[in-house]
Order: sequence, then C-alpha cells, then structure tokens
Amino acid sequence: MSGFGRIKRWIGDHLVMALGLLVLVYMFVPIAVVILMSFNDNSKSRNLYAFQNFTWNNWTGMCKPDGMCAAVGKSAEIGLLATIVATILGTLAAFAMVRHDFKGKSASNVIIFLPMASPEIVMGSSLLALFLSVGFSLGFWTIFIAHVMFCLSFVVVTVKARLTGLDSNLEQAAMDLYATESQTFWRVTFPLVLPGILGAALLSFSLSFDDFIITNLNAGQTTTFPMFVYGAAQRGVPMQVNVIGTIMFLISIAIVLGGEVNNRRKARALAA
Repeated sequence: MSGFGRIKRWIGDHLVMALGLLVLVYMFVPIAVVILMSFNDNSKSRNLYAFQNFTWNNWTGMCKPDGMCAAVGKSAEIGLLATIVATILGTLAAFAMVRHDFKGKSASNVIIFLPMASPEIVMGSSLLALFLSVGFSLGFWTIFIAHVMFCLSFVVVTVKARLTGLDSNLEQAAMDLYATESQTFWRVTFPLVLPGILGAALLSFSLSFDDFIITNLNAGQTTTFPMFVYGAAQRGVPMQVNVIGTIMFLISIAIVLGGEVNNRRKARALAA
C-alpha cells in the first residue's frame, strides 16, 4: 500500500473519533472557563473575564452580591415545584397516549409539540396576556404555571419514548405468572419506565432553572437567578455567578455518575 493510501486509511479510521473529540471540546471549553473564573479575583480589572489572581473569596463569599442567593433559592423553589407537577402530569399523559386509544389522539400528539416548537417570546407574551385578562397578579405563581406549561411537553415526549421502546412481553410474562395488574405495574412496568421519568424530571428542572424570556415576562416583582444575572450584567457580572454555575454543573455530574454506578451495581447483581 502506498503512503497516500495509508494516510487515507488512517484518516478514515480516526475521522469519527476526531470529530467526536472536537464536539466535546466545543461543548466543555465554556464550562471550563466558568469553573476557572469562579476562582478569579478581578477586583482590580475592568475586564470581567481576564484572569488576575487565584482566590477562594468568590466561594466563601458566594452570597455577597445582594439578592443573588435569594434569587438562586427562588429559582430552585420554582424549579422543584414545576418539575414535580410537570413530571406527574406528563407521565400520566404519556401512559394515556401510548397505552390507550381515544378520539383526538393524533391531534393531542400534535398539540403536545406546540409548546416545544413555539418561540419563547410568543409563549411568554401569550401567557402574560392570559394572566392579565383573568386578573392574576404577576409573581411566583404565574412563573410556576408558565414553567409547568412548557416543561410538560418535554416530560410527555421523554416518557413516551421510554414507553414506546418497552418490551410488552415482560408485562405479559408477569401476568402469566399470576401477578395482578397492580403488581405488574409497580414491579415490572414502573421500574422499567423510571429512568425515563427521572430523565424527564432532570430536564424539566434544568429548563425551569435557567429560563429567562418566559419568566421575565410573567415575573412581576419576583426575581429569579437568570433575571438577577441579566440585571447584574448591566453593571458587571459578579464572579460569584460562576460559582453558582460550577455548583450546578457538579451536581449534574454527581447525579449522572450516581445513576451510572447504580446501574452497574444492578447489572452485577443480576449477573451474580
């Protein structure tokens, strides 16, 4: 084989891996910058993202910017409540749409996608008009309702995908072994669908926590973390914002690793 042929073959064998590495670098470089800047002391520089000196002050004084920790707590509170409600309603809707036939099922599938396909500014302004027309006072609960609305679609789609790929023979086998419908659901169906439900819940919380456009239109006097960051950006984003971003990233990594370890333990137990 000629030298050109060997080079061509080497490129063909390693091209996919190289592209994958480039994508990973593209995705993780901004995260690395956020983590680095969480240790940056830029008190003597006008350039926010010029690394000056290493410091722990951003971590020890995480709540030093007035209102930041309160905004983070508000976002977490809304995110948790919206995630719980959207996950419950979305899971029930997904089971109904996958396991049952009813009039308007095709139309329901289309309607479920509309909040995902609609621009956030359209949904946010529409909800604002709705709340004002019925006399709702803008604040915590209007944000909560709005977040449940757009999270619901993502939950339904995610759980539906899990249910569609579920092997029905496992449920039939359980019932052949004299398990009742309730026992089959809780001991076979639900554990198999649970990873999809948890994935939908994590996605919902992430979407709720970092939403700005819809939240800003329906927040009233309530300030969430994205709104705080937007307001702070007018005069200079404090480095403590990077600390919050780093903490959220580490929590996400911990959840993913915890799930992977749990899956491996279950696989080893079944193999034994």
